[in-house]
Amino acid sequence: MSLDIWLIYLVAAIGLSLTPGPNGLLSLTHGVQHGFRKTIATVIGGGLGFLVLIAASLAGLGALLAASEKAFTIAKWVGAAYLVYLGIRLWRAPPMLVRAGDGAGVSTESPLALFREGFLVATSNPKALIFFAAFLPQFMVPGVGFLTHLAIFGGTFVIVEIAYELMLAFAAQKIAPWLSRHARTFNRITGGMFVGIGAALATAQR
Repeated sequence: MSLDIWLIYLVAAIGLSLTPGPNGLLSLTHGVQHGFRKTIATVIGGGLGFLVLIAASLAGLGALLAASEKAFTIAKWVGAAYLVYLGIRLWRAPPMLVRAGDGAGVSTESPLALFREGFLVATSNPKALIFFAAFLPQFMVPGVGFLTHLAIFGGTFVIVEIAYELMLAFAAQKIAPWLSRHARTFNRITGGMFVGIGAALATAQR
């Protein structure tokens, strides 16, 4: 792959990452609730989830979902149900406490639980899988193998996405003391946004 093609892909990957989505919202929310350090696990989980989506798209699953109405519908409702569940759980969450000193929310969640949540949110959207299946071929080079494409496309996108989500988590921790005074409102706004994203996914067409 030439440097010119990779640079074009890098710019496109940055644009995709800056597009508002559930993983960015999750990193923002966890940054407030759990602090920057713990949210690193969320971000890594999301990065791995995106890598899985890219691998699946390169392997042809995105094309399968695009071709099969039944498969797409099942994947769509499973993903939508998980996002709505997260939204309801966040809506009902008690107001967070804030530790003196770092401004982070007091957290009892384990890094593994945060990692799992980031991974599941990233992989819960079948439209992302279809998008990658349509987007990546524009940059693929004939004769280059699956692993090479995965390393280049997946590695580039995941690094960009992780950097963006870490910036969101860091910024969220900084404003956590202010948000703590409006914690219930914050929980309901972000919870409602997750429910809205899930509802939008449920009504989405291929």
